[in-house]
Amino acid sequence: MPKKVVFLSNGHGEDINASAIARALAQLDPEVQMGAMPTVGAGYAYRRLGIEIIGPTKTEIPSGGFSYAHIRWLIADIADGVLGRLWQQAVAVKQYSRDADLVLAMGDEVPIGMAALTRRPFFSFLCSTSAHYEQRLQVSWPRSQLLKSKHCRRIYTRDRFTAECMQAQGFSQTAFVGNPFMDALVTGNRQFPQPLLALLPGSRQPEAMANLHILLELALCLARLGQPVGGASPLKHRPVCWLALTANFLTGDPAPLTSIPAPWQVLTDRLVHPEVTVYFATDAFADILEQSTVVVGMAGTAIEQAVGLGKAVVQIPGLGPQFTYAFAEAQSRLLGSSVITIGTEPATAVTITEAARTINQICYDSTYLEKCRSAGQGRVGGRGAAAQIARDILATLDDCRQLPAGE
Repeated sequence: MPKKVVFLSNGHGEDINASAIARALAQLDPEVQMGAMPTVGAGYAYRRLGIEIIGPTKTEIPSGGFSYAHIRWLIADIADGVLGRLWQQAVAVKQYSRDADLVLAMGDEVPIGMAALTRRPFFSFLCSTSAHYEQRLQVSWPRSQLLKSKHCRRIYTRDRFTAECMQAQGFSQTAFVGNPFMDALVTGNRQFPQPLLALLPGSRQPEAMANLHILLELALCLARLGQPVGGASPLKHRPVCWLALTANFLTGDPAPLTSIPAPWQVLTDRLVHPEVTVYFATDAFADILEQSTVVVGMAGTAIEQAVGLGKAVVQIPGLGPQFTYAFAEAQSRLLGSSVITIGTEPATAVTITEAARTINQICYDSTYLEKCRSAGQGRVGGRGAAAQIARDILATLDDCRQLPAGE
């Protein structure tokens, strides 16, 4: 029988991480059979690789996977049937994993709990946990018990500091090897003008479209800052705005950009306003991030990728459910000085103007830009984590195959 690995994840960022490992695993050993259970969203990152989705999914849920952020989102998810769907997913994972050699849980208690229920050997990647948030790490009781299971063979963390804290608390199987989402950034041959401003509205709908409207207002404000005011000279080189859209930004709706109000016009590769043009692409995400001078983000994993590439990031809080001020502030603590958050409430005309001015300043602050370039890898890590974890999986598989179910 072929070797069999199961991937469990509970969010868009988690899917990206897990699918990067799956891609690396397939490259190292094409004979490995793989299945995946994304508990939030449809799992497009897996589907694009041709990996079997083993249980029921739903393209969008009310909270976008952030039901913990507010009681109203939790209530909305429950009304949407999330509890029944989680039960069906758990049953599907249990059945599919009966003859699995290894399970990889990417995320929090939900995928870790499902992995433990299989009673098969599992790896855990705590991609949503970091000691940087509070400068210490308190592992919750449920998670602690799950990770102390004899079936948990290895724990990976998203930064070195967290790995050190986990090891100090007795989780000796913990390691930091980097973040697989950096390996998901596959660049092409697209070239972009400089200075380049990358706009990241996120990927979850309908929130991403609401975020996009804010970013378009920012682009317009940035263009107006370049006009002479009180005798001042306009900037010689304003950033060229590019929307770096993930591949699934447009999935499920053939033309969501048509909701952008006049006087904006939607053309094939750009959004045109009488005062500014914003270009967009769904096939050049990594190229845009790689070549950007400043990144303006209303996203999670994409901002972490930008910081990993050494970019300066400006965040503007939105209405959520994901990208609220609480999320943005926590992400600032996670990623350090490379990230600047503007405002403490959902974006207003005042905070958008402040963000535009901040971007102008950053574009010409070579000292700060250099600081971001050197700080990124220290917080996030460079490329290569996906291949390392894939090698760890293969090194463990032969041993795991000797174990009967439940041992």
